[in-house]
Amino acid sequence: MGEKRDYGSREPGLADHVIIDEAHMTLQVAHTHWLSRDFTVQLDSKPLADIEISVWGEKGALTIDRTRYQMYREGWLTGAYVLERDGTVLARAERGSAFLRQYVVEFRDRHYTLKARRAFRRPFVLMDGSQEIGSIARTTAFTREAMADLPDGWPLPVRAFVIWLTMIQWRRDSSG
Repeated sequence: MGEKRDYGSREPGLADHVIIDEAHMTLQVAHTHWLSRDFTVQLDSKPLADIEISVWGEKGALTIDRTRYQMYREGWLTGAYVLERDGTVLARAERGSAFLRQYVVEFRDRHYTLKARRAFRRPFVLMDGSQEIGSIARTTAFTREAMADLPDGWPLPVRAFVIWLTMIQWRRDSSG
């Protein structure tokens, strides 16, 4: 039996469409504890989502209003990154190359690129073709907190998935 692919048509809050000139929502990303891998996504200091990052492998869980989503990589060292809820894939991302800090994010049959703004720098940008539609950057060089300026029309689970991809890339960059 094949995997269900929905990409959000029946998921609450996933019916919006991305428009290039749409408003952006700046989300704050803060770790839950000083040494924790987990973090909270906030808007104006109000918690919106909790993301748990596994110590083993590239997987995690997302909780929004008591609804739980799974985020994981299909293979140990290769394979797509997946956001799913109850067995339904809402979004996925493929890493173009082990040497590039870049992902192709597929959401509702459209492809977006999440990539490092510049080589050896932490900020990431979200691109729709050649148009920058979002960014994620650390607030300072000495903190693990970040700001995510992502399209307001994107559902929160998909925005949190993009933030999670960026966080695991930063973790990978720090460890190697």
